[in-house]
Amino acid sequence: MVRVSVGLIAAAATVVAGANIRLWLVSAGYRSGPAAAPTVPVVIVPGAKVGADGAPMAYMRGRLDVAIELLRAGKVREVLVSGAAAGVSGDEITSMTKYLADHGIDPSVVRADGEGLSTRATCERAKNLFGIDRAIIVTQYQHLPRAVALCRGAGIDGYGVTAYCECKRTTLVRNTVREWLAAPKAVAALVWR
Repeated sequence: MVRVSVGLIAAAATVVAGANIRLWLVSAGYRSGPAAAPTVPVVIVPGAKVGADGAPMAYMRGRLDVAIELLRAGKVREVLVSGAAAGVSGDEITSMTKYLADHGIDPSVVRADGEGLSTRATCERAKNLFGIDRAIIVTQYQHLPRAVALCRGAGIDGYGVTAYCECKRTTLVRNTVREWLAAPKAVAALVWR
């Protein structure tokens, strides 16, 4: 019984590690910081947790700040905010659009997708519903390989830009583990499209 358990754990660890390596390889050459970002029509900002007061929490704030930076640098012309409009993490769309407006971004350059309930859905809806063919997706470094791979898998000429994060160590550890565990599902989605 112990051997079987150890074997199953080893197999699971191999699958998770292999999937993460695959996502890093698929997204290699398509990830950068804001300064090295290419010029594309739109930046996609995936949602994240909203505070009790409706304001973006650290992950979302970091993503939005980079989107603002890219807009002001002329690297993009518009923003697609994507997330849950009425999810358990709060109204991500209202929070993001308000934050952008509060930071001087013209609402006419902001489009919203309140049904982008996962990274895969965000990318697929950006392509199929919004007609986006070329974009930057902004997210934290742990999430970036998966986000870029899923956007490219959805048919978007996608590039990833690393978002800022003034986050607690526990948040970083939790989200890193979450990303590692999400990798096999993302690879499966890419393989069986």
